[in-house]
Amino acid sequence: MSRTDLDPGMEVTVHGTCPHDCPDTCAMLITVRDGVATKVKGDPAHPTTQGVLCTKVSRYLERTYSPDRVLHPMRRVGGKGPGQGRFERIGWDEALDTIATRLQAIAADDPQAIFPYAYSGTLGLVHNFGMPRRFFHRLGASLPERTLCATAGRMGYNTVVGAQIGTDITHFAESRLILLWGTNPITSNLHLWTRIAEARRNGARVIAIDPYRSQSAEKADWHLAPLPGTDGALAFGLMHVLIAEDLLDHDYIARHTLGYEALAARAAAFTPEVVAGITGLAADDVRQLARQYGGERASAIRVNFGLQRHAGGGNAVRAIACLPALTGAWREPAGGVLLDNAGAHAPDLAALDGRHLLPDPPPRKVNMAQIGKALTELNDPPIKALFVYASNPMAVAPNNTLLRRGMLREDLFTVVHEIFLTDTCDYADIVLPATTQLEQLDVHRPYGTLYTMLNEQAIAPLGEAVSNAELFRRLAARMGFDEACFRQSDEEIAREAHDLTAPVNATLDFDSLRRDGWRRLDLPERFAPFADGNFPTPSGRCEFESASAAAQGWSAVPEFIPPRESVLGNPALAARFPLMLLTPPARHYLNSSFSSIASLAREIGPPWVEINPADAQARGIVHGDRVRVFNARGAFEVDARVVEKVRPGVLVAPSIWWQKMSADGENANAVTSDGAADIGQGATYYDTAVEVARWDRATPSCC
Repeated sequence: MSRTDLDPGMEVTVHGTCPHDCPDTCAMLITVRDGVATKVKGDPAHPTTQGVLCTKVSRYLERTYSPDRVLHPMRRVGGKGPGQGRFERIGWDEALDTIATRLQAIAADDPQAIFPYAYSGTLGLVHNFGMPRRFFHRLGASLPERTLCATAGRMGYNTVVGAQIGTDITHFAESRLILLWGTNPITSNLHLWTRIAEARRNGARVIAIDPYRSQSAEKADWHLAPLPGTDGALAFGLMHVLIAEDLLDHDYIARHTLGYEALAARAAAFTPEVVAGITGLAADDVRQLARQYGGERASAIRVNFGLQRHAGGGNAVRAIACLPALTGAWREPAGGVLLDNAGAHAPDLAALDGRHLLPDPPPRKVNMAQIGKALTELNDPPIKALFVYASNPMAVAPNNTLLRRGMLREDLFTVVHEIFLTDTCDYADIVLPATTQLEQLDVHRPYGTLYTMLNEQAIAPLGEAVSNAELFRRLAARMGFDEACFRQSDEEIAREAHDLTAPVNATLDFDSLRRDGWRRLDLPERFAPFADGNFPTPSGRCEFESASAAAQGWSAVPEFIPPRESVLGNPALAARFPLMLLTPPARHYLNSSFSSIASLAREIGPPWVEINPADAQARGIVHGDRVRVFNARGAFEVDARVVEKVRPGVLVAPSIWWQKMSADGENANAVTSDGAADIGQGATYYDTAVEVARWDRATPSCC
């Protein structure tokens, strides 16, 4: 129940859940006294969280009670863009009337000219999937293709395995060999790292595969640094050795896979020597990695979303997903591969988000990763209204130099529902105050663990802030939407969200979830999802060769597609911009959600870029120099750190700082690619070619 109506002086503990874009989805305990949250800590009883919160979420009180919060509706006066205008306070009635009037006028001509832009500011089923999506489905607005993070990898993985189901992170502690493939769990999956550390203490070997020697790679037993975007070739190289040296589980292949001969034919071309030429690794290292992987059945691969953010990302994940079926690693709870486990929860999102409200035919789709192009090039109709919630596109979208041009359009009506005045708010016509997680009720289905989670409202909303659900409930009423689903309370939506996960929560009712705060899904304690096959694919087998992939225009068998902006993919472009840029998460930030927390900003300092000594020397750059990173899309200025942990040919710019926190008003997404991946139109942030120069020698134009 809500804790906002307690007697004075009473102190209670409220169950909470971290809502942010992290696989851990920590269980929190919030202490509340006299209506004020006084403490946030990890729930020690929760088997994954074990009482530990990350650096970011441990500052949640600072986030909630920040003096910089947006607490009232505001209207822009003056020009769009940083420093061009100001915001004046208005009332909720004026804000809602203004928005409803503008949206109704645009919708009368063509509702597809309205585009909602929302991503992972909250992952809750109530405030992300519930009321907000119902509103825009009923309106008939353009449908966002939510491609920024994981689309290529998830869709690629599903063609092989059948669903987003993989190894339970708790069993990594029992693994004998762990491959950290394109992931840095110390930063982005902290509670997996505790299991990996336990496995190492028990004698397991940990191998990191990453172009960058991250904190996790530094602690691994072996670090391999392939060139960005070449992971698919490395996976095929491992297959080649596994097959050539007969490090296979022939029984598992025969019983539980489909298309082995076709996969083997594809792998035949990827000898260790060929793979060495593609990846920049030594041929003997490819052989040694394959032998170690094939020699341990309890071998677990943690593959993360970074490596699928390039032109061949979906197929790279497909190739990696084939490996545990070749060696029989799926037989062991501590074996297999984990991309994410969202599919284990299986909520009926179509029922929750009101897809039945869509017009027939349904509206067009707009790729969120190409929002700059959408705002500057899309016609029939052009986007005339942009409604942003649970996201900050000016900071997080790729090619934000182009996006800025679109956001500066005076004919674009922009509404932003936000907790802070983000970079995106600088371009808004109306800014609305949003609640934090402590001020709202929600249900969560983690994508990295096997627990259903509840977040209770701990305190009353500050100022005039409202949740996503309440905002669109009010707007629906203003727009005259009279369907019953728009009158549901947050608790009614939360109960519905819970009930829609019933197939894997058969013994769990909402009231018991409310009592405990979290409950494990109805799955075996020793969860080995594919020990006996039973893959949720059309054939019921692990599909090395997929008819469903072929039906969508993809190769039936995984293939290697080189990075688009590289010597392999575009030699002429690589000659102009010879360095490949990676923008992994900075440890203190999560996307852009915590960039405004003052204590975190002080600890991490201003943004920087890391460069290998050989690349730095060739450009006359020394440690601490101010440099300009640039390509044909744009440029940003940062200080250089000359370090060995970045392999030659690569730059690493940890992210994401807001643009307004940088001296030049730019961040790394000024240069990142907005091209689409091979599968699902996924984002290709890490398929970005750049050059770097000392600021006093830098080319004055990005072009």
